[in-house]
Amino acid sequence: MDATKMVVQYKYHITIAIAFSLSLSFMLYAAPRITTILAYFWPLFASTAVLLAAIIAFGGVSKFSTEDHGHGEKAGEGLLDYVTSLPQHTEEPPNF
Repeated sequence: MDATKMVVQYKYHITIAIAFSLSLSFMLYAAPRITTILAYFWPLFASTAVLLAAIIAFGGVSKFSTEDHGHGEKAGEGLLDYVTSLPQHTEEPPNF
Protein backbone atom coordinates (compact mmCIF):
# COMPACT_ATOMS: atom_id res chain seq x y z
CA MET A 1 0.00 0.00 0.00
CA ASP A 2 1.47 3.35 -0.87
CA ALA A 3 1.58 6.31 1.54
CA THR A 4 -1.21 8.30 -0.11
CA LYS A 5 -3.74 5.51 0.29
CA MET A 6 -2.74 5.02 3.94
CA VAL A 7 -3.09 8.74 4.65
CA VAL A 8 -6.52 8.80 3.04
CA GLN A 9 -7.55 5.65 4.89
CA TYR A 10 -6.52 7.02 8.29
CA LYS A 11 -7.28 10.72 7.71
CA TYR A 12 -9.68 11.00 10.67
CA HIS A 13 -7.24 9.30 13.02
CA ILE A 14 -4.40 11.56 11.90
CA THR A 15 -6.57 14.67 12.21
CA ILE A 16 -7.65 13.74 15.73
CA ALA A 17 -4.06 12.97 16.75
CA ILE A 18 -2.82 16.32 15.42
CA ALA A 19 -5.67 18.24 17.08
CA PHE A 20 -5.04 16.47 20.38
CA SER A 21 -1.30 17.15 20.21
CA LEU A 22 -1.83 20.83 19.42
CA SER A 23 -4.37 21.31 22.19
CA LEU A 24 -2.15 19.51 24.71
CA SER A 25 0.88 21.59 23.76
CA PHE A 26 -1.14 24.82 24.00
CA MET A 27 -2.47 23.84 27.42
CA LEU A 28 1.05 23.08 28.66
CA TYR A 29 2.26 26.41 27.31
CA ALA A 30 -0.62 28.45 28.75
CA ALA A 31 -0.96 26.67 32.11
CA PRO A 32 0.64 28.21 35.19
CA ARG A 33 3.75 26.61 36.58
CA ILE A 34 3.53 24.36 39.65
CA THR A 35 5.61 26.84 41.69
CA THR A 36 3.08 29.57 40.91
CA ILE A 37 0.25 27.37 42.14
CA LEU A 38 2.16 26.46 45.31
CA ALA A 39 3.03 30.11 45.95
CA TYR A 40 -0.65 31.05 45.67
CA PHE A 41 -2.03 28.25 47.84
CA TRP A 42 0.74 27.84 50.45
CA PRO A 43 -1.29 29.49 53.26
CA LEU A 44 -4.11 27.02 52.67
CA PHE A 45 -1.72 24.05 52.66
CA ALA A 46 0.06 25.30 55.79
CA SER A 47 -3.13 25.94 57.78
CA THR A 48 -4.52 22.53 56.81
CA ALA A 49 -1.31 20.85 57.94
CA VAL A 50 -1.38 22.73 61.27
CA LEU A 51 -5.04 21.84 61.83
CA LEU A 52 -4.42 18.15 61.13
CA ALA A 53 -1.40 18.15 63.43
CA ALA A 54 -3.46 19.76 66.20
CA ILE A 55 -6.26 17.23 65.77
CA ILE A 56 -3.81 14.35 65.96
CA ALA A 57 -1.92 15.88 68.91
CA PHE A 58 -4.91 16.78 71.06
CA GLY A 59 -7.35 14.10 69.98
CA GLY A 60 -4.98 11.20 69.85
CA VAL A 61 -5.66 8.13 67.84
CA SER A 62 -9.32 7.34 67.30
CA LYS A 63 -10.79 5.36 70.16
CA PHE A 64 -13.63 3.96 68.10
CA SER A 65 -13.27 0.25 67.61
CA THR A 66 -15.31 -2.92 67.52
CA GLU A 67 -14.73 -3.77 71.17
CA ASP A 68 -17.69 -3.98 73.54
CA HIS A 69 -19.04 -0.81 75.09
CA GLY A 70 -21.03 -0.16 78.26
CA HIS A 71 -24.15 -2.27 77.69
CA GLY A 72 -22.55 -5.28 76.07
CA GLU A 73 -23.30 -4.15 72.52
CA LYS A 74 -20.86 -3.17 69.86
CA ALA A 75 -20.36 0.43 68.86
CA GLY A 76 -23.17 1.65 66.66
CA GLU A 77 -25.50 -1.32 67.12
CA GLY A 78 -27.88 0.69 69.28
CA LEU A 79 -28.10 3.40 66.66
CA LEU A 80 -28.63 0.87 63.87
CA ASP A 81 -31.39 -0.84 65.86
CA TYR A 82 -33.05 2.52 66.46
CA VAL A 83 -32.88 3.52 62.79
CA THR A 84 -34.14 0.19 61.45
CA SER A 85 -36.91 -0.32 64.00
CA LEU A 86 -40.56 0.24 63.20
CA PRO A 87 -42.07 3.55 64.31
CA GLN A 88 -43.65 3.55 67.78
CA HIS A 89 -46.74 5.49 66.74
CA THR A 90 -48.74 3.50 64.20
CA GLU A 91 -52.12 5.18 64.60
CA GLU A 92 -53.85 6.62 61.56
CA PRO A 93 -53.88 10.40 61.11
CA PRO A 94 -57.34 11.92 61.59
CA ASN A 95 -59.37 12.62 58.46
CA PHE A 96 -60.88 16.07 58.29
